[in-house]
Amino acid sequence: MNPLLQRLQPYPFERLRQLFSGVIPPGQLRPISLGMGEPRHPTPPFITQILVSNLTGLSSYPATAGEIRLREAFSAWLAKRYRVQLDPLTQVLPINGSREALFAIAQTVVDASRPEPVVVCPNPFYQIYEGAALLAGATPWYAPSDPARNFAVDWDSVPVDVWRRTQLLYVCSPGNPTGAVMPLAEWKKLFALSDAHGFVIASDECYSEIYFQGDPPLGGLEAAAQLGRSDFRRLLAFTSLSKRSNVPGLRSGFVAGDAALIKAFLLYRTYHGGAMSPPVQAASIAAWGDEDHVVANRQMYREKFAAVTPLLAPVLDVALPDAGFYLWARLPDALGLSDTQFARELQAQYN
Repeated sequence: MNPLLQRLQPYPFERLRQLFSGVIPPGQLRPISLGMGEPRHPTPPFITQILVSNLTGLSSYPATAGEIRLREAFSAWLAKRYRVQLDPLTQVLPINGSREALFAIAQTVVDASRPEPVVVCPNPFYQIYEGAALLAGATPWYAPSDPARNFAVDWDSVPVDVWRRTQLLYVCSPGNPTGAVMPLAEWKKLFALSDAHGFVIASDECYSEIYFQGDPPLGGLEAAAQLGRSDFRRLLAFTSLSKRSNVPGLRSGFVAGDAALIKAFLLYRTYHGGAMSPPVQAASIAAWGDEDHVVANRQMYREKFAAVTPLLAPVLDVALPDAGFYLWARLPDALGLSDTQFARELQAQYN
């Protein structure tokens, strides 16, 4: 048995199950799950229709690199969204949702034979970052978020000795669950650190299409291009259709950036077995090519935030996030409850 498995923490859903053990919620109230960041909006019908109409493709093995039409769809979307040019043959790759790829990239780039390897990630964080670091033989280091700056990550808190040993940095912008978006100055700082210490930046951008102001969030590839880093060296951006198009069950996304890293990641994935099925590829091409459903989805989130924020403001410390679909609320000190106690009481009293 792999001894590194013993280093893993219980996954959040298992911890939540343990936390609610023995709690009997009021049965007359309809359950409202706050345990998973999952869209509640319907999947656009055209995506479902294209998926179903391409089921004959199940009779063929898919290539790990995906069809060229799919990779061209990725590059076309990146050019439209971020005004960056990436070669569909060498700088983009399909992934089966961002979760598996964010995990797999650590297994690809971390060299556990080097002394005390470190993977830096924001805190709070997507649990996959920690698990990926541990199973790659590295030690995770958690960079705290600053409530005074709308929960922006305090990268300056990372000691120089930690940066020297860092092999991979996970960035999440817009943040999960904080919603904080990294400005260009922060990207410039991280690129300089990457140049100095040689670590790879994995930019998790799965919430990039849910925002509330006129200007969309800055992406990592976009920041690199603006700073003259057109080769996207040591940078990979990960994105997904799950939140953008309300298809978390489709498991479809892509990774883009440094051609050398994409080549190494493709080699890993060829053995790992990370190929996307042909029907999913067909549906993905259509989804990335359409923006109307994304605009409508964004408007629904705007309306929900506008409705709920005034209701919660009198009792919780809430603020509209930069982007994303989480409302990251601070519990009032007057409650006298920890976050876990509050969660149990919420389940016990309101289901």
